[in-house]
Amino acid sequence: QVQLVESGGGLVQAGGSLRLSCVGSGIIFSTNAVGWYRQAPGKQRELVATTTRGGISNYSDSVKGRFTISRDNAKNTVYLQMNSLRPEDTAVYYCNCQTWAVTYWGQGTQVTVFS
Repeated sequence: QVQLVESGGGLVQAGGSLRLSCVGSGIIFSTNAVGWYRQAPGKQRELVATTTRGGISNYSDSVKGRFTISRDNAKNTVYLQMNSLRPEDTAVYYCNCQTWAVTYWGQGTQVTVFS
């Protein structure tokens, strides 16, 4: 059974930082694309950052230069380092792993940024 478990969310003041983690079980991150998405209240889920199995990363324009996606293959974990956080970054953040056949999602972790 595949499980993606996020952690690291919380409440932070604008300008602060958080690091999200996503641990995978039942699936190998290193052979698949992984990424982070977010969903704010009343809005659609949107891409934040992804990285291919070859290590090519892609970011949404709204987080480029502030967020960094990385992975530790030995720990089967993907991270999202979030710096210079803004109130508009407030959302539930979801980890995602895309295989050739199926896309898996975590349960999400709440990030709240206050000014």
